Amino acid sequence: MVKCGSKISRDPAILSDQDSHVEDGDEIPERGNWSNKAENLLTMVGYAVGLGNIWRFPYLAYRNGGGAFLIPYFLMLVLCGIPLFFLENAIGQFCSQSPVNVWRAVPILQGVGFSMVIMNLFIAIYYNVIVAYSLFYMFASFQSPLPWSSCFSWADSNCSNTPTVYCNVSGAVVSNWTLENRTCPSSNIITAPMQSPSEQYWDRVALQRSSGLDETGPVVWHLALCLLLSTMLTAAALIRGIKSSGKVVYFTATFPYVIILILLIRGVTLEGARDGIEFFIGSQSNMTKLMEAQVWKDAASQTIFSLAISSGGILTLSSYNNFHNNMFLDAAVVSIINHVTSVFAGIAIFSVLGHMAFLYGKPIGVVVKEGFGLAFIAYPEALSKLPVSTLWSILFFFMIFIVGLDSQFTILEVITTCLSDANPETLRSKRSLLTIMACGVIYLLGLPCVTRAGIYWVTLLDTFTVSTVLLVVSITEVTGFIYIYGGNRLIKDIEMMLGKKSFCFWLWWRACWFVISPCIIVVILIWSCVSFESPTYGKVQYPDWGMALGWCVSVFILIWVPVVAVYKLLRAEGSPWMVCMTLYY
Repeated sequence: MVKCGSKISRDPAILSDQDSHVEDGDEIPERGNWSNKAENLLTMVGYAVGLGNIWRFPYLAYRNGGGAFLIPYFLMLVLCGIPLFFLENAIGQFCSQSPVNVWRAVPILQGVGFSMVIMNLFIAIYYNVIVAYSLFYMFASFQSPLPWSSCFSWADSNCSNTPTVYCNVSGAVVSNWTLENRTCPSSNIITAPMQSPSEQYWDRVALQRSSGLDETGPVVWHLALCLLLSTMLTAAALIRGIKSSGKVVYFTATFPYVIILILLIRGVTLEGARDGIEFFIGSQSNMTKLMEAQVWKDAASQTIFSLAISSGGILTLSSYNNFHNNMFLDAAVVSIINHVTSVFAGIAIFSVLGHMAFLYGKPIGVVVKEGFGLAFIAYPEALSKLPVSTLWSILFFFMIFIVGLDSQFTILEVITTCLSDANPETLRSKRSLLTIMACGVIYLLGLPCVTRAGIYWVTLLDTFTVSTVLLVVSITEVTGFIYIYGGNRLIKDIEMMLGKKSFCFWLWWRACWFVISPCIIVVILIWSCVSFESPTYGKVQYPDWGMALGWCVSVFILIWVPVVAVYKLLRAEGSPWMVCMTLYY
C-alpha cells in the first residue's frame, strides 16, 4: 500500500518541536504510538461498547425472539463483524494515517475519508448531548426520594403511577363505581391514558420538551451546563491525544463492567427477575422468529452499528499501532467483547424490568422500551422501586455517562487526527490547542440540541447521520480496498505486518471480504431504503422542512465521495487510461 502515508520529515529539529503527544521510543515519532497494547485494546473496547449495547440491543433481542436472536447476532459477528473490523484495523495500522490520508491508496475514493470526518462531526454533536442527559440524571439522583419516583410539584393532572379506570354506565362515565359496590362489564370499562412520573419528569423537567421541532424555545440551562461539563471532560482526556486518553481508559473502559455486575447481582435477587430474564434469553425465547427475515436484518445492522464499522474510529485508533502489532487478534477480541457485553448488560436490565412488571402486575412487554425510553424512563422508574434507590440510580447513570464519554473520546480523536495529519507541520505541535478548539466548536454546535426542541434535533441527527449513511460508506470502503486496490495486494500488506500465513487462513477472509460481507451490507442497505419510515419522537411528527433538513445532512455527508472523485479526474494529467490507472492505483 505504497500511497497510504506521506513523507514526513524526521529531522531532529522538527521532532524536538513536537507536542507532548509524542514520547521517546515511539515507532512513529512524527505521530506517536500507543504507550502499550493494553491502552490500544481498552480504547477500542471503550469505543465499540457504546450506548447501543445498553439501550438498543436488549430491546432488539426481546422483540426478535429473545434467546433465539443470539443465534443470528453471533453468526453475523463471524460473517460480517470480525472480517470488517479486521479489514479496517489492518488498513489503519499499515498506513499509520488518518481516515482521509489512508485513501491515498485509492485516490479516486478519497472523498470517503472526508465523509467519515463530517459524519463524526455530526455524531459528536448529538452524542455529547446524550452524555449531558446522563450527567443531569446522575446529579438529580443525589436526592431521596428520587425526583421521578412520584408525581411531585412539577407534574400535571395527567401524572399517575396507575391508570385511571372509568365505567360507562348508561352513557355516563363514572369514576367511583367500585365504591358504590357496582360491577362494570369489561366492555364498558374505559382506561384513561396517564403518564408515569418518570415519563413526565423526562419531558417536563429534564428536557422541558416543546410540542415539536417548530417550537424551539429557549436553551435549557441545566442541560447546557451539563453539556459544558461533558465537553470539558472530553477535552481534558484528549489534551495530549492518545497519550492522555490512553491513561483515562484504564478507568472508563473497565469500571462500567463493575457497575453492570453490581446491577446484575442486585437484579437477579429481586422478585420477578426470573420472568424478565426468561423473556430476554430464557425459556420464553421464540425460535420461530428465526424464520423471519427482519430478525436477521436487525442482527446484521446491530453488529455493524455497535462495532462502528466504517465510521473512521477503527482506522484512527489502529493508525497509532506499532507496525507489527497483531491486529487480527485485536479485532477478534474487541468484537467478541462487544457482543458479550450486549448480552451481559441485557440480563442486568431485564432482571430489574422483570421486577417492575411483577410489582405492577403487567406483562414484561408493557414496560420494555428502547433508546431514550429505556435509559431515561423505564429503567429509572424500575430503580425507584428498589430499596436504597438513590444508590442504584447514581450507579446506573454514572455507567451511562462513562460509556458515552468513552465513545466520545474516539469520535473527537477522529476529527483532531484528520486535522493534524492534513497539516502536520503546523498543527501537530499545537495538538492541545487543536483539541480545545474542536471541543469548543462541538459545544457551540450542540446548543440547539439543548433547547426545548433539542430532543427532536437529537433524534433527527441520529436518524440521518448514521443508519443509511454508514452503510453507504461501508460498502464504498470495501469496494475501494478489496476490488479497486485489490484484496490480494492487501493480504500481502497484512503479511508484512503479521508474517506469512497459510492459504487456508486467507481462504476464509477472502470469502468474507470479496463476497459474504459486501453482500450482507448491500442487502441491509437496500432493505433500509425500501423500509424507511419518517422519524418521529413518540407521537410527534416532524415538519416537512425538518425532514428536508435531515436529508440534506445525509447528502452533505456523502456528497464528498463524487465531488472528490470528479475533482481528481479533472486535475489529473495524461491520457484517460493513464489517469484511471493513476487514480485507482
